[in-house]
Amino acid sequence: MTRDDYRDIELAQLRRLEFASFVEGTTLLLLLVIAVPLKHLYGWPTGVRIMGPVHGLGFCAYLWFVIQTVTGGDWRTREIARVMICAFIPFGAFFNRALLSRKMASIRNGRKS
Repeated sequence: MTRDDYRDIELAQLRRLEFASFVEGTTLLLLLVIAVPLKHLYGWPTGVRIMGPVHGLGFCAYLWFVIQTVTGGDWRTREIARVMICAFIPFGAFFNRALLSRKMASIRNGRKS
């Protein structure tokens, strides 16, 4: 494989992680902002029954993509901790976008991040 092939693989992994981060963050917000209040304020638990497993699946997929991405690339411990901790904080997944965008730009420009 050439250096460009490895670069393309790493960029694809970062794009998948970016998408998984968006899905995980969105499902967490839907769960916390819509489903949980509907359950507790209006007695409608169906939203939590639906969004809970959807978010759980999105969270597991996110963790899988984090593991795949950080093992294949040049990641600092601080960056790994950041992408992991942000998964537990509402809106945290959206803060990862800047880090992932910087890493993608760095790879495209041929520098290490």
